[in-house]
Amino acid sequence: MNIGFIGGGALAEAVIKGVANKLVDAQNIFVADFDQRRVDHLNQTYHVNATDDANQFLGKLDLLIVAVKPKDAVNALKGIRHLDQSVLILSVVAGFPIRSIEKVFPDHAIIRAMPNVALAVGEGMVAIAGNQNVSAQQIDEIRNLWSAIGRCVVLDEKLLDAVTGLSGSGPAFAFLVIDALSDGGVLAGLPRGTAIELAAQTMLGAAKMVLEGGHPDVLRDKVTSPAGTTIEGIRVLERGAVRSAFIEAVIAATEKSKVLG
Repeated sequence: MNIGFIGGGALAEAVIKGVANKLVDAQNIFVADFDQRRVDHLNQTYHVNATDDANQFLGKLDLLIVAVKPKDAVNALKGIRHLDQSVLILSVVAGFPIRSIEKVFPDHAIIRAMPNVALAVGEGMVAIAGNQNVSAQQIDEIRNLWSAIGRCVVLDEKLLDAVTGLSGSGPAFAFLVIDALSDGGVLAGLPRGTAIELAAQTMLGAAKMVLEGGHPDVLRDKVTSPAGTTIEGIRVLERGAVRSAFIEAVIAATEKSKVLG
């Protein structure tokens, strides 16, 4: 499979890092980006075919991944409007609906995806939705592609803004939690490096327990002893409305995604 990218930013790089020479030969990956520094970085780091002109590779593709900023999406699509109809279009543009892509490519199979940056370490979370031209086989192929570098779910497109607010923005929320927990560790006397490692591994372990089938409430109860240290900490978090703040953060990010669309 020959895969092309329009846009070579952080999200595109995360995907490239996850698939290059693992699922797809690096020489079968093509990237177009207007920033020559990004072009040089991608070529030197991943040995892909990066350039500032997408027209150099559009005729070679099986799959085109659109990974530009929302404000640049329309112009980027118009710049490649002569793309062969056989090419599957996969958009990872936040808040950019399929109907907007169909205005330029009305007859193409189009899949919209909302991944997050954890793809770069093989632990990404992706949700996908396709238009009426996408076959069940194409959905399976793209789901398998994403599943090789994380987890993938298939949803109705109307839910992708919520996915953006939760798992798309979620890594930043998690980094904030890890940083705050490590600050607490430092305040309690731990060295900074040790505090960060303790906080990060704790979050990773807790997430794995949930993904293996444990409900968060049930797992929390198991480690919350009567009159113990954990319930004391939870009391402080509840007093600070931390739970409500995270709920509002997801809703705010979701609404912003709708605005961008």
